[in-house]
Amino acid sequence: MSPRRNRPPGGDKPQPSDEGDRFGLERTESWRGEEWMVRQIGGSAAGKHYRCPGCDQEIPPGVPHVVAWPQDGGADDRRHWHKACWNARDRRSARLQRSRNAPRY
Repeated sequence: MSPRRNRPPGGDKPQPSDEGDRFGLERTESWRGEEWMVRQIGGSAAGKHYRCPGCDQEIPPGVPHVVAWPQDGGADDRRHWHKACWNARDRRSARLQRSRNAPRY
């Protein structure tokens, strides 16, 4: 005899009701004299590798992070930042040098 299941099949994962639940709320922040749209991305919604422009390190899938883009920009202008890098963006240098063997994605 097999044991009884007390949970419904499929698990008890919450289903996002709309895009706002999955991707978080957008807010506007000023940086370098420009208005930026900023969105928090939860770990469950982060499914790809990204390169943080603040530290030039990889953001692996499943890691919560921040997506920021100029308010008048489009989808091509979005950049994925570590939360700490976005918060420290004014203290970072303007141009980081990539090492020779660093991946370019």
